[in-house]
Amino acid sequence: MINKATLIADLLNIKHKIRLASPLIHCLTNPISINDCANIVLASGAKPIMAEHPAEVAQITAAAAALAVNLGNVTDARLGSMLISGKVAHEKSIPSIIDLVGIACSDFRLEFAQKFIAACQPNVLKGNLSELKALAGLSNNACGIDVGSSDTLSPDTITMLQTLARKNKAVIIASGPTDIITDGTTTFLGNNGTAELTNITGTGCMLNVLTAACIFSQNIFNGCLLSITILGISGELAAENSTGPGTFRAALLDAVYNMTDEEFANRMKLKKA
Repeated sequence: MINKATLIADLLNIKHKIRLASPLIHCLTNPISINDCANIVLASGAKPIMAEHPAEVAQITAAAAALAVNLGNVTDARLGSMLISGKVAHEKSIPSIIDLVGIACSDFRLEFAQKFIAACQPNVLKGNLSELKALAGLSNNACGIDVGSSDTLSPDTITMLQTLARKNKAVIIASGPTDIITDGTTTFLGNNGTAELTNITGTGCMLNVLTAACIFSQNIFNGCLLSITILGISGELAAENSTGPGTFRAALLDAVYNMTDEEFANRMKLKKA
């Protein structure tokens, strides 16, 4: 059993640190979601920089507090920059996360992800269950970049993710209706969120960069718990204050920015698996 009050206090402490420190987060993401990614980092209290030119990313990553890379809509230049940045982050012990977008439907992306993880040893591996099954070398039922309907939460799924976390010495975030967060030893399930999060593009990318902000202080596991909870609660609040995808998108950013400690504590739905 977890002490819920202690966990809430620990997570809110990280949340407050982001506001106080305003850490610089280097985000190598895709043009589909880049604006929303920058804005959600700002809403969290951190500062985004979206540099991706291979000639400058080493210097920029070295000056950042955390790194987020994303495999959506990849280009040769961006992939090269990701490797440069990832290696700098690893060498300088700067927390990093990779979003495994599309590796279940693209052998090219899967091979790059494997190369990046081996060379850069990111602290967090994020994806949906189909993508994480692909990384583990298992068959999956991905529908493009979306999770397959039969790739669902089960005891075997949790065991697979725990094994994957231990193998890669990383925290795994499996995003979905129930989020799964594991470092191979400790596993949590997060049940905040709303179906409306799937009705606008880029919410997975937004979770990726938000997680980077939340792990800046080197508390990797709790930073992951914080990010999935913030986004899930913000989705709930946005759904209560919007009339469709357009107003939901704006309300989501507002909810991240305006979330009170009381809202976080009262709505948090985390439990140990």
